Amino acid sequence: MITAVDTSVLLDIVLRDAPDGRRSMAALQSALADGAIIACEVVWAEFSAAYPESSKGGAALRQFGLEFVPLEADGALAAGAAWRRYRAAGGPRTRVIADFLIGAHAATQADRLLTRDRGFYRSYFTDLPLLDPSRA
Repeated sequence: MITAVDTSVLLDIVLRDAPDGRRSMAALQSALADGAIIACEVVWAEFSAAYPESSKGGAALRQFGLEFVPLEADGALAAGAAWRRYRAAGGPRTRVIADFLIGAHAATQADRLLTRDRGFYRSYFTDLPLLDPSRA
């Protein structure tokens, strides 16, 4: 079982007083027990931005047991198509392509996505199983 991880879950674990911190950590450990846990370049970039030095963010990700797996071309195309559908349906935000890249990465290169953000992942990646630690 390959589980892709969204940035929100990882930030829950490292940010002090995050309401879902313990549940997110338990969900990450459970996913690791089930198999590989991966994250694409978008997650690595977003997560490392929470640290004063990006290298410390990368070290934390490796400590979690995450494997860096870059988004493949078909995933990037799927993200663009999903984002285009979102915008055509009146989606008001113009800078959410990163979230679609994360969803497409999970949909094309993993078996499921560990995330708290169920909104458009449910709408635009309908075949992607989601694990939501906030609902555990």
